[in-house]
Amino acid sequence: MKNLIQSNTGRLRIIAFLEGISLLVLVFIAVPLKYFGHDPHMVKAMGPIHGALFLLFVFNTLSVGVEQQWKFKTTTWKVLIACIIPFGTFYIDSRILRKLGD
Repeated sequence: MKNLIQSNTGRLRIIAFLEGISLLVLVFIAVPLKYFGHDPHMVKAMGPIHGALFLLFVFNTLSVGVEQQWKFKTTTWKVLIACIIPFGTFYIDSRILRKLGD
């Protein structure tokens, strides 16, 4: 864990994990509670958290991509798309980010 925090790629991996978890909580717990349980409180709490993590992921992806000179057509766009697909950040971590090293 210490190695992850010390590198930009490692921090991106942590943000990707948190962003993925927040999306899953929002989509599979908070939204059903809102519409089936008529309780919007969790959406109101998780929405801004997920939004902040999403933006943090996008900005960090672009930053790491520039720093490591990723080719947009082969790496950057795949990492960016991952954050809008449920489980996408987990997949992209195992396929791309983990292999880049920390």
